Amino acid sequence: MTEAKEAILLVGGKGTRLRPLTVHTPKPMVPAAGVPFLTHQLARARAAGVEHIVLATSYLAEVFEPYFGDGSSLGLHIEYVTEQEPLGTGGAIRNVAPKLSSGPDEPVLIFNGDILTGLDIRALVATHNDSGADVSLHLTRVEDPRAFGLVPTDAAGRVTAFLEKPQTPEEIVTDQINAGAYIFRRSVIDTIPEGRPVSVERETFPGLLASGAHLQGMVDSTYWLDLGTPQAFVRGSADLVLGRAPSPAVPGRCGDRLVLETATVATDAKLTGGTVVGAGAVIGAGARIDGSTVLEGATVEAGARITDSLIGAGARIGSRTVLTGAVIGDGAQVGADNELRDGVRIWCGAALPDASIRFSSDQ
Repeated sequence: MTEAKEAILLVGGKGTRLRPLTVHTPKPMVPAAGVPFLTHQLARARAAGVEHIVLATSYLAEVFEPYFGDGSSLGLHIEYVTEQEPLGTGGAIRNVAPKLSSGPDEPVLIFNGDILTGLDIRALVATHNDSGADVSLHLTRVEDPRAFGLVPTDAAGRVTAFLEKPQTPEEIVTDQINAGAYIFRRSVIDTIPEGRPVSVERETFPGLLASGAHLQGMVDSTYWLDLGTPQAFVRGSADLVLGRAPSPAVPGRCGDRLVLETATVATDAKLTGGTVVGAGAVIGAGARIDGSTVLEGATVEAGARITDSLIGAGARIGSRTVLTGAVIGDGAQVGADNELRDGVRIWCGAALPDASIRFSSDQ
């Protein structure tokens, strides 16, 4: 079997839906389960036999290489290509093609930088090889496919169409969606137009299908999560800690909590649900934190109650404050006795006085 020795990782997005998490940090570098999310993807690719990875960067491109270097610490050879102008998914793939060394018929793994998945990468490569496909796609099944592009397949798994986000029940002909990981025959990458924006989903794949190319789908519904929103990102980090989402890069044993070495947690504080406490963070007496991420250098004061929330680096949460589904930007200060719920976002560096926002129990 021909293994995929090379991969392209698309990490150029601005992460607009994730703000304020992505104001200072590109989305793939936001910590999940104690390390930048990208680390989990790189480690899983390495475990599947990939040796050379090219990162297609754009937004805040300068932060990737200082962190990962040449990739040797992960057993990889990593190179970086930065887009000067956004090129879309297909354009980004074409733009990094000169860095690849695979032969024309060899498989190249390509995946989006914002998907947390339990995909069996070797099985996708095997499907690609066995079917003789030009491109193979990881497909997953979702309960409500209206927010996604549908990818129906025939009995042999061959892709028959690409349907943009369906609007009516009649248009929902399958629950299979494009899950953001592909195997390309190396020569196919060179057919993508060069030097202009190209969407692999809207232009490349439908164009290949129309030209008679063989596109193969492999349904793998082990674990899949699009980390496009803060709530999804917090959920994904917790699932990594709990062991629901597999990754060889989690820095510790799976369990209810992950506390990095230089963090300080009061003995009577309670951390549950896959909560992560970053380096140098401080958790005060009696605090209760469930399913949440507290990034490095943040402080959660005594008696605070935090659920399904993300606390940015260097932020401070005051005593007895209650957060539910909230996102607190880097360096923000939330005073004591506040209550923030239901997707509230506090911008980086903002300050809320004590007892300035409260929700009554009947709201």
